[in-house]
Amino acid sequence: MKANQCKIVDCTIRDGGLVNNWDFSVDFVQKLYTGLNEAGVDYMEIGYKNSPKLLKGADEAGPWRFLDDDFLRKVIPQKGTTKLSALVDIGRVDENDVLPRSESMLDLIRVACYIKDVDKALELVQLFHDRGYETTLNIMALSNVMENELLEAFEMIKESVVDVVYVVDSYGSLDYKDMEYLVDKFKTHLPNKRLGVHTHNNMQLAFSNTLVAADNGVEFLDASVYGMGRAAGNCPTELLVTHLKNTKYNLRPLLVVLEELMVPLREKEEWGYLIPYMITGTLDEHPRSAMALRVSDDKDKVVDFYDKLTTPEVNFKKK
Repeated sequence: MKANQCKIVDCTIRDGGLVNNWDFSVDFVQKLYTGLNEAGVDYMEIGYKNSPKLLKGADEAGPWRFLDDDFLRKVIPQKGTTKLSALVDIGRVDENDVLPRSESMLDLIRVACYIKDVDKALELVQLFHDRGYETTLNIMALSNVMENELLEAFEMIKESVVDVVYVVDSYGSLDYKDMEYLVDKFKTHLPNKRLGVHTHNNMQLAFSNTLVAADNGVEFLDASVYGMGRAAGNCPTELLVTHLKNTKYNLRPLLVVLEELMVPLREKEEWGYLIPYMITGTLDEHPRSAMALRVSDDKDKVVDFYDKLTTPEVNFKKK
């Protein structure tokens, strides 16, 4: 994919919300949207379109966890060229909460699922497609998916209406060879679909893996400003903006966002490359155990953490 055909999907609010429980002020989100729009970023994923009644802990999360169109109109009264995106999870969205695109602030709705739920995800995709939205399917935890499961999913996806299918490195465990292999497999089995990539930075490879994907024909590139995202975070938007050649992107507005919003936020919230996340990445595991370690009194005791993860007989019960 030539760089000037790539599209950046900024996930700062949606994925970054996993860090601070979506506790972003309206002013913060407005300034971020302005910066992304001035920088020429193609999409801003402004949160989840999940339904509060279908989710535990809903009353404690910020409004970006359950996007409401009336609320969004107040947040972004003047939409620029940057389109708005939302993510939904299987079983967490009520179709009655989703307006037709013509009445909504959202342009793109992305459906995330595990491999066993691809059929259910494609039903949701069909619903959003019928209501006029651009759609993507994001199969999570690809590094843990068996070949036969993936081939079965491809058969369903190929016949579906979904616009874009994502290669997702949920655990930040893939390297460039893995990325080339997966992208080639997706292109071979889904020749009629556009592709996207979502990386995590557990092994400091989020940016390079995103570039490898782009070089191999992937069009939609997920990123977040200052890499803000769950655990080790994502590919930094500012790196893609400054690195992709022959594009319309402009770095300076993102430097304003970094200086005014993200650097101060990083003083209060923790995300990015840290040794416990490197350990779960290299073991190809979900980072939840590392996240739990980082909020404990033993947050820097990485040797003991590693030993626990690599010794099957040991459990995590407190003595």
